[in-house]
Amino acid sequence: MARTVGTALAALLIAVPAQAQLAPRTSPARVAPSAPPRTILFVGNSFTQGANSPLRNWRADTVSDLNNAGYGGVPALFKRFTEQVRLNYQVSLETQGGQTLGFHYEQRRQLLDRPWNVVVLQEYSTLDPQRAGDATGLLRDTARFVTLFKTRNPGVAVHLMSTWTRADQTYRPGGHWYGKPVTAMAEDLRRAADRARAGAPGLSSVLPVGQAWNRAFAAGVADPNPYDGTAFGQLDLWSFDQYHASLAGYYLEALIVFGRVTGIDPRILGRGESAADELGLSPAQAAALQTVASEELAADLIRPRR
Repeated sequence: MARTVGTALAALLIAVPAQAQLAPRTSPARVAPSAPPRTILFVGNSFTQGANSPLRNWRADTVSDLNNAGYGGVPALFKRFTEQVRLNYQVSLETQGGQTLGFHYEQRRQLLDRPWNVVVLQEYSTLDPQRAGDATGLLRDTARFVTLFKTRNPGVAVHLMSTWTRADQTYRPGGHWYGKPVTAMAEDLRRAADRARAGAPGLSSVLPVGQAWNRAFAAGVADPNPYDGTAFGQLDLWSFDQYHASLAGYYLEALIVFGRVTGIDPRILGRGESAADELGLSPAQAAALQTVASEELAADLIRPRR
């Protein structure tokens, strides 16, 4: 079980458009439904699809895949979380494995050019596929997308996801972050995302998914090295390729999105959260990941931008 890292979550605000306070840790039934539905669009690649996990095609009928590829993924998990707290979100996704945000802007823009309420953008895992760590494309394409969506709806909340350290890039010779601490890649990605936010003032927030993974390692919830086996009682956040996420890794990703977008403390979902039960996470594992997400979202509000 996670060690308590943060303490003052209830008094803090998650950066959502209305600056709503996090809901207290009470029964989800006490959260009022929203009407009419809010629209949310997810733009990304396999990290949004839930690749290499049972999440990829899970509950695909509850979301709208704009490419008609039949993916559920992280968007479907977000949808299920919102249903459990009686919020009404109309969830859409536009994804393509192995592609950058630039690809989506250049090749799929006609599918995306609509007045959304919320947008979640997810960049390629190493930023530039040919030049790992190069944020040039991220800075350009984040700004272009913010302009696109703000033109359609000036009140849209656009969030940029900062993803996790790839174990294969850290522990294998030839990896761009080889020999560095397991936290290093996620921190570099976060610095790039913060630069993108500074260059696109209309961007609502950076989603600290990579920092939540690092917190899970530090708290003993997850094993930081998949190449030497997984310690008893800890989760492996990576899938079999040590690149994509496992179910637990995607669950943590979705919790961060849920908490930031809705302003609700992820711990409200509780040990008996239905998606975790359906997908095979234990009540203790679900609760531990919810705590990590909750504490990371709180810490992120007071973390200086890098």
